[in-house]
Amino acid sequence: MTRPVYVLGAGAHPWGKWPEKSQLQLALDAMNAAIADAALSWSDIQALVAASSRFEGGMGWGLHANEVVQAVAEQGIACVNVGGACAAGAIAFQTAYSMVASGQCDVAAAMGAERMPKGFIPRPPGSPDDVTDPDYLRWIAMGATNPVYWAIEAQRRMHDFGTSAETLARASVMMRRNAVGNVNARFRKESTIEEVFASPMVCDPLHLLEICPVSDGAAALVLGTAEYAQRSGHRIIEVAGCAIATGQFGDPARRIPTVSSQVRPDVPHTSEVVTAVQRACTMAGIGPEDIDLLEMADNSSWHLLAWPELFGFLEPGQGDWMLNNGKLDIGGTLPVNPSGGFLSFGEATTAQAVLQICELAWQLRGDATGHQVPDAKVAMSAVLGLGANGASVILKA
Repeated sequence: MTRPVYVLGAGAHPWGKWPEKSQLQLALDAMNAAIADAALSWSDIQALVAASSRFEGGMGWGLHANEVVQAVAEQGIACVNVGGACAAGAIAFQTAYSMVASGQCDVAAAMGAERMPKGFIPRPPGSPDDVTDPDYLRWIAMGATNPVYWAIEAQRRMHDFGTSAETLARASVMMRRNAVGNVNARFRKESTIEEVFASPMVCDPLHLLEICPVSDGAAALVLGTAEYAQRSGHRIIEVAGCAIATGQFGDPARRIPTVSSQVRPDVPHTSEVVTAVQRACTMAGIGPEDIDLLEMADNSSWHLLAWPELFGFLEPGQGDWMLNNGKLDIGGTLPVNPSGGFLSFGEATTAQAVLQICELAWQLRGDATGHQVPDAKVAMSAVLGLGANGASVILKA
């Protein structure tokens, strides 16, 4: 038996580069904002789930929930720490959801906070001569940083559907335009197709402004029962669907960090995310046609065109027409990343998926000032993490 779970509060620290702030301080800022938004206090939090990474952490293992609690409110609460790379935030959310749904606790929080190293991620491997390390093979033997994988997919799309360089650039332009009104976004200045083309070519056909940078950031969510939701004072937002998945053998996607794979028929592209989306829809009892907005990982402009098709929102190849005709804009029939997405925020790995869900909640509450989708009632997130991790969340007002 499970019980309904609701979003009580959401909070975030703005994305950017914050050398004067520790990862712990970013986390505390986001947590304090989410708890205040829920009209609660730290003493009300019964469990905290942290999306943890390998990049930074005061105790040397990446930020953990225990570290946050130890700095603020040691009161014997349950602390859980989960991995999953860029999907870790959504996995943390799913874990907190399960704790409330199962009756283990009435109020649980999920958070992610990251201070990213400069340059491409992941950084070159620590053992530069280890030929058994796939990162060594791709970084040293091939020179294949993460954008190479997205460029391969973009080239394939151009071959299969005739996608133009202008359309890829226009996807990036849309993200920067969406972010202008989002106070948490790092890049809030509109760009043009000409500016995208003028930015350095990283991996043909992707220019610098068509791939996501890396940023520092933090986000947190407080989940609880119906009783707490009614006391929060906000529009009631229910977690309608919540799912995580891993990839399937035979997936045709160019999956980081592998350098080759065997493709099998009937296995979906980016299967870890497609499966999570399908499971979330099944749990919510809805289909793609019921979704009012989609917040999804856009590590490159290619993702903005391809992923809505993979999820069944659009027919294969239809993303180009939808983008070029304004149908993916905030006022369009399928608003994609009204927040501005990874391209405007820059990726803060463990925090990014938590922020996506915060954005869903703000949209459904009508609090997405400057980038609000009109009359949004059902919203979905989708994210991919290294190691073939996928996750999707559906919120409903």
